[in-house]
Parts: sequence; C-alpha cells; structure tokens
Amino acid sequence: MKDSTGPSPDHWSKLRLPHRKHEPIPVQNANDIQRQSLSKLDKLALAITDKVGSMGFFLMIFSWTVLWCGYNVIATEIPSLGLKSFDPFPAFVAYLLISNVIQILLIPLIMVGQNLQGRHSETRAELDFQINKKAEQEVLYVLKHLEHQTDLVIQLMKHLDCRVSDEEIRALGAERELAESIARLDPLKAAVAES
Repeated sequence: MKDSTGPSPDHWSKLRLPHRKHEPIPVQNANDIQRQSLSKLDKLALAITDKVGSMGFFLMIFSWTVLWCGYNVIATEIPSLGLKSFDPFPAFVAYLLISNVIQILLIPLIMVGQNLQGRHSETRAELDFQINKKAEQEVLYVLKHLEHQTDLVIQLMKHLDCRVSDEEIRALGAERELAESIARLDPLKAAVAES
C-alpha cells in the first residue's frame, strides 16, 4: 500500500545519478613489467651500465690512469731510482691499447643498457598515462555529480523559498570569477569546467 502523504521511495531514487559502472584498470608496476621482459644478457648489460655509470668506476679508472702513467713517467724520467718502465713515457702504447679495448667493449654495452633503460621509461610513462586518463574520467564524473547535486540543492532552496543574502551571492560570484580566471590560465582545467 502506498503512502498517500508523499512520493514513493522509487520516486526519490530517480533523483540519484546512476552509479557509473566501469572496468577498473589494473595497476601495474613498470619495474615488474621490465623484469619479466629481460633476458639474462639484458640483465648483464643493465648491471654493467649501472656500474660503469657510477662514481666508483670513474674513481677506479682515474686511479688506474694516475698509477700507470705516474709509475711509467717516473721510471722513464728518473733512471737513478732503478725502476723499470713497462710502458715508456711519452707514448704509453700499452695503456692506450688497453683503454681503447675497454672503450670498444663498453660503448656498445652501455648503449644496450641505455636502450633497455629507455624502454623502461617508456613503459612507466605509458602506465602513468593510463592512470592519468582514468583519474581524469573519475574527476569528470565527480564534477558532473557535484553539478547535479548543486542543481538539486538550488531546486530544494527554491521549493522551500529560502532567502539568499546579497553577501552570499557576491561570495558565490567571486568564487565563479576565480574559477574562470584559473580556467583561462590552464586550458585543461577550462575543458574540465565546461564539461
């Protein structure tokens, strides 16, 4: 039996916006995705790239250069010390050969590591983009819902013949002007405000 004093419960439920059904985008970790796609050689290239790109490696190469060249300069220039130069100054032929072989081996290996790191960055950027897209959709839905609620409150205020003071209207106008000025500064916010 219907209550004759007011609207039915079904009538009130029509005031609600329908619940938005959406497929949740699973959150993925870029590090996990990369780890799964790497072969053993890729992991080796990344490990070497990480080590070569460190201050420890720089200091090791710098120390080796200073010791190698320093010893050979002293041994060549000061024969009275009785040191035997194994790579005579000023040519340092053995030093140049060894350092060039190291460079020839490391340069392509570092490039492979950098390519892998670049793919990792692209994966992370793609996942961030997906999350940002989903967040934008959710924000737009919330804004639409808030607009709907505002309309319902205004209708309710009109129905109850509520009085709104001039000061409240001025405050609402100032808020609207602020929102419009922010929207002019940021086109993305303007698009959100218009929808």
